[in-house]
Amino acid sequence: MTRDPAIDGLQVYIVGGAVRDALLGLPPGDHDWVVVGATPEDMVRRGFIPVGGDFPVFLHPRTKEEYALARTERKSGRGYKGFTFYTGADVTLEEDLRRRDLTVNAIAQTQDGQRVDPLGGEADVRARVFRHVGEAFQEDPVRILRLGRFAARFDDFTVAPETLALCRRMVEAGEADALVAERVWKELSRGLMAKKPSRMLGVLQDSGALARVMPELQGVDEVGADVDRAAALSLSLAGCYALLCRLTPEREALGRRMRVPTECNDYARLLPEVLAGLDAAEAGGPDAQLALMERADALRKPERFFDLLKTASVLQPVDMAAWQARADAVRGVDAGAIAKVCAGDPARIKDSVRQARLDRLRAG
Repeated sequence: MTRDPAIDGLQVYIVGGAVRDALLGLPPGDHDWVVVGATPEDMVRRGFIPVGGDFPVFLHPRTKEEYALARTERKSGRGYKGFTFYTGADVTLEEDLRRRDLTVNAIAQTQDGQRVDPLGGEADVRARVFRHVGEAFQEDPVRILRLGRFAARFDDFTVAPETLALCRRMVEAGEADALVAERVWKELSRGLMAKKPSRMLGVLQDSGALARVMPELQGVDEVGADVDRAAALSLSLAGCYALLCRLTPEREALGRRMRVPTECNDYARLLPEVLAGLDAAEAGGPDAQLALMERADALRKPERFFDLLKTASVLQPVDMAAWQARADAVRGVDAGAIAKVCAGDPARIKDSVRQARLDRLRAG
């Protein structure tokens, strides 16, 4: 192993997801490191760059990977921010691991590859079980969201019954009510892009958290199947979100309350129109086809239009090649040339351009 002067002599361990994923045979992601027995002053002297807010986290001077001092946590208020932290040099590795959420995320590894597993995480990885580390799990409601996201990502894992029961108790105690919109959206958006998003919805529903964090959502079982198909097609986040709330009359209220990105809200608003427009286009011919492209702003935003069509294809057959040909035909109309002919009469320009586009569509 190449000597690294920045960490030479420190007790450093890889922790969390990188160790878990290595055990699962998955490609390594970012490494999270924990440092035992050091102080912030020790880290700064070695050239580490302090970046932590609530507790000491440092960037390696060369690799820029994150190194956090081992810490313990104590509940000091409601919600996921209601904690005080202790990061003294006397905090042990096991104490740091015991504050983590799930046993599979509470495995450490030394620099030379030796694993430290005081909480049985390796056994739970082999058994494909998500199990909470301890009762302290209930102190942070974000862990319910994370559990759902992990269930969506690792679809061959089950949630331990005692862990789901603890989540229910947390919801009943009002902990989920302290979740802020930004954090809910952060975890939901990651879950929607995972392998099987319906499993996240299932965890939230079974724990009772879904009614607290997304009370507007309707048709969970049906839209769960939709977003799973969307994940298999590698649809965009905006498309997956539009499918998630397609049965929800209060989708605008949901988007505002969760502070959903504008693009996702636009997709959620437009998808029902696209679905209705596709049905009309089959019977209405060029007039209905052009009307749909106009409502979806297909000429100015063609990429979004075709992404919406791909999203709609999760629910009904869509002839993408035919729609591409129609869009090409409409875009082939020279609006500038028509404007010159109709100079000085804006209403006539608009009507003439639209008529030319219809003529192109009828010509096939």
